[in-house]
Amino acid sequence: MKVLLRNILVALFIVLVAGPVLTVILYRFVPPPATPLMVIRLAEGKGWNHRWRPIDQVSPALPRALIAAEDARFCDHHGFDFDALQKAYENNEKGKKIRGGSTISQQTAKNVFLWPGRSYLRKGLEAYFTVLIETLWGKKRIMEVYLNSIEYGPGIYGAEAASRTYFKVGADKLTPQQSSRLAAILPSPLKWKAVNPGRYVKKRSSRIGKASGTVRRDGLAACVA
Repeated sequence: MKVLLRNILVALFIVLVAGPVLTVILYRFVPPPATPLMVIRLAEGKGWNHRWRPIDQVSPALPRALIAAEDARFCDHHGFDFDALQKAYENNEKGKKIRGGSTISQQTAKNVFLWPGRSYLRKGLEAYFTVLIETLWGKKRIMEVYLNSIEYGPGIYGAEAASRTYFKVGADKLTPQQSSRLAAILPSPLKWKAVNPGRYVKKRSSRIGKASGTVRRDGLAACVA
């Protein structure tokens, strides 16, 4: 019985502690080859277009647009923006449009390591992986993995695949306007279009473009430069 209990404890330690830590350390240096969402979408028949590109070979306009659209305090917080979470909670309590308040760090943890969903278990694991990547990766690597793993359309993952699919250029050639378009479709990449977008995406893209100017002027993307 003691041997069985010890083996169970060792197995739990490997699964819950050592495994995740070692995987995060590995991905600090090696591009994640796939994400759970990529596998799910492939099974749904949406294809797989994923090309890794180092952040130093991506137009700086794209990280600025992503920060402007998703997480203006990305360089300042340590994985969690508690002010944004409070505002999201207040909006949701008032019955307004649902807002998540997730940071880019949280989204990266969710996209790379976890399955889609809203269970308490998944949220707890998301927080755990967020702490790990903030500690072991740092901001620049988090942004690099984020912009290379997020979904930009059916079967389209990462900045390079999106740039070539929508604008016929590499991610290093993205203009500020194109970067704002890519950032604008992220909340609903299977529905919204970066090319010939509808009125809402055009307006959202314009707002992101203006906010990106503020991000640049105020140095809000300095941690990924």
